[in-house]
Amino acid sequence: MELERPLRLEVIVGSVRTHRFAPVVADWFVERAGARDEFDTTVLDLADTSLPQDLSAGPEADAFAERIGRADAFVVVTSEYNHGYPAALKTALDTVKYEWRAKPIGFVAYGGMSGGLRSVEQLRQVVAELHMVSLREAVSFHQARKHFDPADGAANDAAERMLTQLAWWGDALRTQRAHVPYPG
Repeated sequence: MELERPLRLEVIVGSVRTHRFAPVVADWFVERAGARDEFDTTVLDLADTSLPQDLSAGPEADAFAERIGRADAFVVVTSEYNHGYPAALKTALDTVKYEWRAKPIGFVAYGGMSGGLRSVEQLRQVVAELHMVSLREAVSFHQARKHFDPADGAANDAAERMLTQLAWWGDALRTQRAHVPYPG
């Protein structure tokens, strides 16, 4: 039965810059999500995704929309650039509309002193407009390039709490979408 399968979790890597730190943080998170039976976890790296900047339709946008539509839940791994999130991530969010709706999203952020939290706060506004459920729990790495520690107890605890909430919301929303189409 469709509702008994693991939740399809897409981990979206938002930074596309050369020499980015994103893969280090994404790998750390995917390892934690992959250890959970509730999820079938895949990575959607925007550096490997050619989406048109003008948001026009086409094969790339269609394939992206289909992939987003198949997912049950999302986690965005994002950096913070100039107090905001990466442009490639905004393009990805704007490329599709209905495929995001009534699905939960969590955030793993990294950056300088703010640990990427300013980018997360901006993203919460955008995903609300997309009718997504933004999880309160988030993971943040301050001064990530200098001080990233995969064994960081606070980060691991935050990731586990976020994944537990993501599983709850993912299951609840998937069940509801299967019974009643989202009205938005």
